[in-house]
Amino acid sequence: MGGPNAPASGYFVELDNGRTFVLDMGPGVFVELQKTADPAACELLLSHVHPDHTADIPGLLVWRRFHPTAPSKNKNLLVGPADIHQRIGTMCAAMGDESDSDLSDTFINVRAVPGEALMIGGEPSDGGAVVTPFEMVHPVPTVGYRVEADGFSFAYSGDSAWTEKLVELARGVDVFICEATWCAKEDGVPPNMHMSGYEAGRAAALAGVKKLVLTHIPPYANGEEALEAARTTFDGDIELAYLGMEFGS
Repeated sequence: MGGPNAPASGYFVELDNGRTFVLDMGPGVFVELQKTADPAACELLLSHVHPDHTADIPGLLVWRRFHPTAPSKNKNLLVGPADIHQRIGTMCAAMGDESDSDLSDTFINVRAVPGEALMIGGEPSDGGAVVTPFEMVHPVPTVGYRVEADGFSFAYSGDSAWTEKLVELARGVDVFICEATWCAKEDGVPPNMHMSGYEAGRAAALAGVKKLVLTHIPPYANGEEALEAARTTFDGDIELAYLGMEFGS
């Protein structure tokens, strides 16, 4: 969930060729996106359907459809796992009318199939990104994304409990953005939902990443506890995610 100092969850990517995309569109992300880029020009990649990762999509649709001077000129990709496109359509219809369930006027639906790489923002030779989904462990269909572009690589876990696929997802990346919802807590947590800082650090160590960024820490939790937990299992560079954080080549 979002907190007083940050929306949740969303990550903006700008490629060297000027193309842009956003990983997740949780509450508050659309406001921040307006400060950085044209919301009508971004591709949108979703890890899963939970509202802390998708709640700003209806607002984005209004901008793309009805902005008086700069509505969307082209359809952009809407990428996500399993039946997420139907679920997002149902959410939009619940806030409007049945016609709002059809997003085909502004988006091209693309299913994120684990292991099948997607070309986002053009071919790699033209400055585009290779984005590969990996199946994660969560109560709804969920993927993490590995992004490789312009000589730089990063991985985003989305929401996930521990799985060996985290190691595949993040193998050798420059930056691993990994959830650590449970912080330093390991006992008495619901199964198959989230990770602790210990597990995030373990995944980073096994994957041999250069930098670990801990994210998805609730506003009522202690991020420093997550940081200290991760340091017991990963001896590389670690930071807590924060609003406006930037990295790249």
